[in-house]
Amino acid sequence: MPHISTCEPDSARNLLYDVLDLGKENIDKIESLGILSKHHLILGDKKVGHENSRKAEDDIQAQGCWMPRRVDAVALIVVDALRFDFALEHLPKSIGKRLLLEQERISRRQDSVKNDEMWSNDKRRDESWIEVDDVPPLGQSQLYQFVADPPTVTMQRLKGLTTGGLPTFADISGSFGGATVDEDSWVQQLHDVPSSRRGIFSAVGSKGTGNEELKEDNETDGRQSLVKMAFVGDDTWVDLFPTQFDDSHPFPSFNTRDLDTVDDGCLLHLPRLLDSFGRSARGPRNQNDEKDTSPYFEMLVTHFLGVDHVGHTYGPHNVHMDAKLNQIDDALETIFNKIDQANEVCQVVFVFGDHGMTEDGNHGGGTSEEINAALFAHYSPGCGDMGPSLDITGSEVGEHSEDAFRSINQIDLVPTISFLLGLPIPYANLGGVVPALLPPLYHKFNHTEKQLVEAPFVATALALNAAQVWNYLATYSVTANKLPEENMSELKAILDQGTLAFKNALLQQGGYDSIAFREACGQYKYFLSRAIALGKQVWTRFDTSGMLMGILIMLVALVLQIPW
Repeated sequence: MPHISTCEPDSARNLLYDVLDLGKENIDKIESLGILSKHHLILGDKKVGHENSRKAEDDIQAQGCWMPRRVDAVALIVVDALRFDFALEHLPKSIGKRLLLEQERISRRQDSVKNDEMWSNDKRRDESWIEVDDVPPLGQSQLYQFVADPPTVTMQRLKGLTTGGLPTFADISGSFGGATVDEDSWVQQLHDVPSSRRGIFSAVGSKGTGNEELKEDNETDGRQSLVKMAFVGDDTWVDLFPTQFDDSHPFPSFNTRDLDTVDDGCLLHLPRLLDSFGRSARGPRNQNDEKDTSPYFEMLVTHFLGVDHVGHTYGPHNVHMDAKLNQIDDALETIFNKIDQANEVCQVVFVFGDHGMTEDGNHGGGTSEEINAALFAHYSPGCGDMGPSLDITGSEVGEHSEDAFRSINQIDLVPTISFLLGLPIPYANLGGVVPALLPPLYHKFNHTEKQLVEAPFVATALALNAAQVWNYLATYSVTANKLPEENMSELKAILDQGTLAFKNALLQQGGYDSIAFREACGQYKYFLSRAIALGKQVWTRFDTSGMLMGILIMLVALVLQIPW
């Protein structure tokens, strides 16, 4: 088994200390803001700090492996070959309606900001605007262009979306089956890491701080078996992860003339799976305050395939595609309505295409039509206002950093999902976390005052992400194939600039939205974008002339084998 990231106590501290050379005082400051997870050792009925000696039968409770878990549950809805224009223009009841509501929120907020007395000089403070009831929350629904890496084939795309790596054309044989994922992935981490260590009962939304002390409700009582992963749809997922899903319903995907079998299977099982999605599905405790022992799904993966098959069979513009998109629109509306009912906990659904399609309905290469898919994120009311998450853009560093924030590669979803669910980032991930997709973090000072600590939270998430990526690249360069020294030196310089800004920000008193924190965010995000560029240069660059020469040699060899 290849290297895996660990959920052991101090794993985040060690990453920051060993890779970024942050000092103890820097890391202690991060912990004091509630940004790094707290780990507690459970000895019978007693809870003690993680530094105590641990026996094999002891267990550990934590708010998350590296950082506090941010959401209660995640639904991933893959609409195979969902082009950006399909999502923007052809799903009016689900995505279109939510985008219109988001525009209305923006308009109402702008009006409130102009007229409300809270913006007077004597009342205004950095965090006050998020606490005003009459200002509508922002960021409940977000639509992005989602950039895939070629080859734009489903198996390679799903592998990238779960491991954060860059699959190559050399992997294409796996599209015909038998391509089990051996690398570290968020799917495997969800399967292996005990729920008590990833904050399964401490993830809260706008009703709490997001980093409260672990509840007594979180006692270890065999609850790992109560928190499950579910899957329904394209059987490629089960080829890649044959044993990881607790509730699995794969349907055959190879016949591109079959437009409905996979999608009808998804629609058959979705009502039951949605009924058990998230903690809100478990209902309130009874009058005797007994613990609810009903299982629920913290991860629901659904993979619709009909849009892709219609494209292969009829192309993207026809009555068959209209009918299929209408069917998807109805299904998404049902899913979004379920998410909208989660008022007390934060739940999120990501709807995305694994790739696009050309005007003749095909995919596999690297044209703009094939690599540009859609990513739509929808958050429950329990997530609160996503506005602060959208506010960090990298503008303090420069246009190159802003570009890094604006562009979302598909593998960027991997560290984002990891932080949402309280997991460590997969070891060989090259993706960069998307701050706009992480619910903002609040911290209680003196157990009373709740304050937004979004800039240090994002800076720490990006620092951990950058440390993980650099650790992987440096290890790969030493143990496998040496990476270009010039590129590695450039990356190290950018990483050091980000860490210097981060250290300076942590030394300041107060100022939790300081320019220094934002500069660190910009530098780390730029580092991550350059790391992806290096990975593409090394692992997905193809020597066309060499490949043509190889084909020619094979043809000559075949001709010579023919008896004359």
